[in-house]
Amino acid sequence: MTVFTPRRAARVLLVDAERRLLLFHGWDPARPERRYWFTPGGGLDPGETPALGAARELAEETGLRMPPEEFGEPVWQEVTEFSFDGRWYRQDQQFFLVRVESWEVDTRGFDPAERDTIDAHRWWTPGELARTTERFYPTDLPEVLRRALGSE
Repeated sequence: MTVFTPRRAARVLLVDAERRLLLFHGWDPARPERRYWFTPGGGLDPGETPALGAARELAEETGLRMPPEEFGEPVWQEVTEFSFDGRWYRQDQQFFLVRVESWEVDTRGFDPAERDTIDAHRWWTPGELARTTERFYPTDLPEVLRRALGSE
């Protein structure tokens, strides 16, 4: 029987003026051959609100600093189960849409685990994301992005 560690997380759909979405490329240290793309964001600290966690994670992972009140309401929420470094998680995650004109990603704020397991970042158009054969999470990200951008 799999034992899941409960976790709350905030994730960011960071979209530039060309409607491109920022994704990071990384892997699970327990399965380094299994590479995938994912949005900025991560686990919430104890007592941290999702908007505050999203703001903190975005600053740490991209260098973009914004006050949490500018994040608005989440555009999507899901519960997902996954393993990372040999441990199983059940993660309740909320996604925030953040628009920027453009942004030069600065990853100097990565923590040691991120430095060890993330090797690239890239801005994806919705069409590229829909056509790629590369793995990304969440698996329905093209639809989540379409709905989020359609709600503006």
